[in-house]
Amino acid sequence: MDIARIHSLFLECKSVSIDTRKIESNSLFVAIKGDRFDANTFAIEALEKGASYVIIDNENYYLDKRTILVDDSLSTLQELAKLHRKYLNLPIIALTGSNGKTTTKELIQVVLSKKYKTKATVGNLNNHIGVPLTLLSFNSDTEIGIVEMGANHKKEIEFLCNIANPDYGYITNFGKAHLEGFGGIGGVIEGKSEMYQYLSQNDKLAFVNLEDPIQVEKTKKIKSFSFGVNKENADVCITSVKANPFVEIGYSNIVISSHLIGLYNANNLNAALAIGKFFKVDNLCAKEALEGYIPENNRSQLLTIGTNKIILDAYNANPSSMAVAIENFLQLDSTNKIMILGDMFELGAESKKEHQELVGSLLNEEAVQCFFIGAAFYLCKVGNPQFQFYESFDSFSASLKDMNIENSTILVKGSRGMALERTLDYLS
Repeated sequence: MDIARIHSLFLECKSVSIDTRKIESNSLFVAIKGDRFDANTFAIEALEKGASYVIIDNENYYLDKRTILVDDSLSTLQELAKLHRKYLNLPIIALTGSNGKTTTKELIQVVLSKKYKTKATVGNLNNHIGVPLTLLSFNSDTEIGIVEMGANHKKEIEFLCNIANPDYGYITNFGKAHLEGFGGIGGVIEGKSEMYQYLSQNDKLAFVNLEDPIQVEKTKKIKSFSFGVNKENADVCITSVKANPFVEIGYSNIVISSHLIGLYNANNLNAALAIGKFFKVDNLCAKEALEGYIPENNRSQLLTIGTNKIILDAYNANPSSMAVAIENFLQLDSTNKIMILGDMFELGAESKKEHQELVGSLLNEEAVQCFFIGAAFYLCKVGNPQFQFYESFDSFSASLKDMNIENSTILVKGSRGMALERTLDYLS
């Protein structure tokens, strides 16, 4: 069956799914092989749960005309998404970057939703499976689509752009994330910049943060719409930014007071404001949207537990995001500061060096008590009265039970695999 015919069947369905636990009535189920399972084995279950059609790539699971047999289910999903994007022909904004992608995506969506019917990537479904699923969630009612793209190696952003065919692109930043896959910071810049290459080759537009010299350099020959703080040459000139701890930005005689913590989030707010301006969203509507956004999912959340104030930023971590989170925390006007920092993953050969540098950068911060959690940090153990090292979360939590921490301001940050939000259970 050719892809056009499959697309016509898809249009008869209400949704698409790759997980039988989330099957809806009148949906299309795509059976994708995983590392530990073969979703073809769930094809009959999907039909029993209400799927109208299933796409399989193993003929042993063919049932009847509701079963669409293809050579490769994943490739079919990607081709179907690419065709659907062309079929809808709506404006699509793509964004990638080392840090802040998901927060920025959500901020852009709340701003644009003040004027348009928008749909965006749900959560962080931003890879070779998530991007097609996002595109297939768009429908004829969608006026603007927002697609987050993640990558941990070169050529991935290029591949995703060729599926989504974005009209606009934004790269949040170039940081020390996924160094193992990219082969170093140079590889990160090259890999993320594949979005710029796509925009240039297809005469599309880039949103550019003039605070970032890499963005400025890489977009010299691309159509662009810029923003920056006190940059007179910017299309959107932000007049002020500050944070203590929540970020506040000034623009065109209005002040936007956000629920986001840390100056590093100012760029995310500025980008959403600028993109809103490009799409002619009213200033006061943008202000209302940004002030109403409250972060969730362990991203820059300010929590009060007992007598302690906790900055929970445990969704993910890499050397760049860790550095700015610590910088912001150190400048807070608070006493009894504590940092609970977990290992940073996917750094490959750079792991020991990056963890050592982070520990070394804090050696002279006598006013802050630091707890370092994880095997990588444990290898950097040094003798310092303000430092404590734990090889695992279990050993840390066992000690934390007896610490009786009170009246403190606490930063909790680490890679997703560390699941440092578990710390909250011992601070109540």
